[in-house]
Amino acid sequence: QVQLVESGGGLVQSGGSLRLSCAASGFTFSAYAMSWYRQAPGKERELVAIITGDSGRANYADSVKGRFTISRDNAKNAVYLQMNSLKPEDTAVYYCSARVGLSFWGQGTQVTVSS
Repeated sequence: QVQLVESGGGLVQSGGSLRLSCAASGFTFSAYAMSWYRQAPGKERELVAIITGDSGRANYADSVKGRFTISRDNAKNAVYLQMNSLKPEDTAVYYCSARVGLSFWGQGTQVTVSS
């Protein structure tokens, strides 16, 4: 079965950096685009970044362009989100997602940015 496990969240000061990782299993990883979403308290879940299966294209939410970078390692079945210049408004639970027929989600990892 499809499994997605995020890691790498934590508490960081404004301006700092974090790198999130997502380990995937249960499907042909390289064949599918992978996404990172986030959900802040009281807000809807929003798409942060998406990358194609061959890493050929990536797209970002306007709010994170120039600060976040999504990447993947198909040999390791892993997708990453490098987050730089973090702001308090980036505070949220971050989720890894794959649409393999249905949409699958990890359990999420908390990112808290203090001002």
